[in-house]
Amino acid sequence: MSLDSVFGQLPDPQSYSFPSYSLPQGEPVRPIALTAAELETLLGLYETFAAVDPTGIDSNPFLRATSEFLQQTFGTTLERPDEQLHDDIAGMLNDFAEALDGESVGVVDATAAHHRTLYFFLTGAKGYHMAPHIRFEPEPAAVETLYEVFQRVLDQEFYLKRPKSVLE
Repeated sequence: MSLDSVFGQLPDPQSYSFPSYSLPQGEPVRPIALTAAELETLLGLYETFAAVDPTGIDSNPFLRATSEFLQQTFGTTLERPDEQLHDDIAGMLNDFAEALDGESVGVVDATAAHHRTLYFFLTGAKGYHMAPHIRFEPEPAAVETLYEVFQRVLDQEFYLKRPKSVLE
């Protein structure tokens, strides 16, 4: 499947809303099956995604010098807007790897944060791919794997992990 067809299946960010995760008396999760091969594919896609510099600061010395001057003058921090997303993706992939625990296949409990991170990973990849000034050409199979994992989370029902009793 081509990148455009995979990205075309992605829900529109202007109309997409995340489901309510407010279940009483426990931590709501959605269990999904995941293979080690899929996790490796997602890790490779993440490395490609994290290497992209959408701001141009790393490749443009004039922009870097201007940004550093503004940082020193006004005391602001020089942060890329996608750093938090990178941290969230890395955390999610670490959670998935811990759930697999070296096995070739396993069940991962996808939390509300994982659901959001998967969606923003997909929309971020789509944005990088469509931006004319960024050369982001990931493997279509890797993006398709990411979309399949996202779709599994959507298709699964909630259950309570570590449910609390009425007495707690």
